Amino acid sequence: MSIKPTALDITLEKTHPLSGSIKITLNEGDYQPKVEEKVKQYAKKADLKGFRKGMVPPSVIKRMYGKSIIVEEVNHLLSHALQDYIKDNKLTILGEPIPNYDKHAEIDWENQKNFNFEYEIGLVDNFKLDIKAKKVKAYAIEVGKEEVDKTISNLQNQYGQMTNPEISEKGDSLFGELKSEDESFSKDLLLEYEKVEKKLQEKMSGVKQEDVLEFDIKKAFKDVEACAEVLSILPAEAKQLKGAFKFQIKKINRVIKAELSQDFFDKVFGKDTVTTEPEFLDKVKAEVAKGYERESGRFLEQTIVDTLVDNTKINFPEEFLRKWLSVSNEGKVSKEDIAKEFPNYLKELKWSLIKKRITEENQIKVEHADVINKTKELIQAQFGMRMSPELEKNMVSFADNYLKGNDGENYMRIYNQLQSERIFSFLKTQLSLQEKKIKPEEFQRLVLGQE
Repeated sequence: MSIKPTALDITLEKTHPLSGSIKITLNEGDYQPKVEEKVKQYAKKADLKGFRKGMVPPSVIKRMYGKSIIVEEVNHLLSHALQDYIKDNKLTILGEPIPNYDKHAEIDWENQKNFNFEYEIGLVDNFKLDIKAKKVKAYAIEVGKEEVDKTISNLQNQYGQMTNPEISEKGDSLFGELKSEDESFSKDLLLEYEKVEKKLQEKMSGVKQEDVLEFDIKKAFKDVEACAEVLSILPAEAKQLKGAFKFQIKKINRVIKAELSQDFFDKVFGKDTVTTEPEFLDKVKAEVAKGYERESGRFLEQTIVDTLVDNTKINFPEEFLRKWLSVSNEGKVSKEDIAKEFPNYLKELKWSLIKKRITEENQIKVEHADVINKTKELIQAQFGMRMSPELEKNMVSFADNYLKGNDGENYMRIYNQLQSERIFSFLKTQLSLQEKKIKPEEFQRLVLGQE
């Protein structure tokens, strides 16, 4: 590595191939001119008793503010010197330089004229990235009649008519009060037929208002997540529930499904978008396919990330990174927490470095105009068919106002989304994708890691 000389006395001492210390020595002549200049500025503005404004002698200013002025100017000089040294010598660092707090604490600002500072740094490994040799499985989810029928049934329920019969039938939902046997838990909620297990479904048929259903809470739902969803509580709370529960029915909800009519077609897809039942079936199938395509696309992207991360060797200055995580979190994260999360942190850091390399080497760019256009597309998608001519006319203004909101976070979110899309689009052209057709239930097992 070729290190450029600077005006200040700055050196890099490598303690490890990927870590080291930047040492900066400041002599009085490095900072004193700036200190004198600042003293004069203070003297011109100072309004002290016994002196005319702007006529305070520099010696008085030095006696009163000399130490703070030196500290301010030295720190300002250090900050710029450190940044310039890293930039000029093309040092690609991880995190931020960590000051040697012990040495810095020993400084005698009242009497010292020369100062020694030290900053620990971690460096990025010059790793080798091989994309084209990697094989990745890409799944195409088949849309069958069962999925289309299920979607249409859900839509018919969604746009159907709600009724409240006296006696329940199969498929009805029940509203009531759920209580644990010891009455430590009590809540009014809707018990939806399709969200409970088969034995409880059987109990939900043929009941009426004020009837009480008894069941074991652990056996009522498929898993803790399903229980938490129905009870509107956190999974951790749902996990603690056990034993017998009672559910007193207050109301029976039954949906009379919407008929396959033009009115129904219009409600689902907009007026006259489809006008016949075959067109409606084709449209539903296409929408289901789009949904599956999005799911398989997200799974493919995660598979690409895992493949490149697992098959790219990048060395890290782990001791430095552990220290930096502690310092950057101001000591609020324990060593145990860091040790626990460190493998995940390294994986995220590894992917971040791989993305950066891909972006730089292949000139993947996102311009401001791209961000504006993407935002307009998202707004248009949100309004859908309800986009008015006036709204269309003011679309650029809407997009601009949105991107300026949330202290710039909205802009960066769209920017990062676009960059990510372009990175994955590029990778899909470079990787060896092996496409395989798969049924929806097989794909779900795959996602859950059961395949």
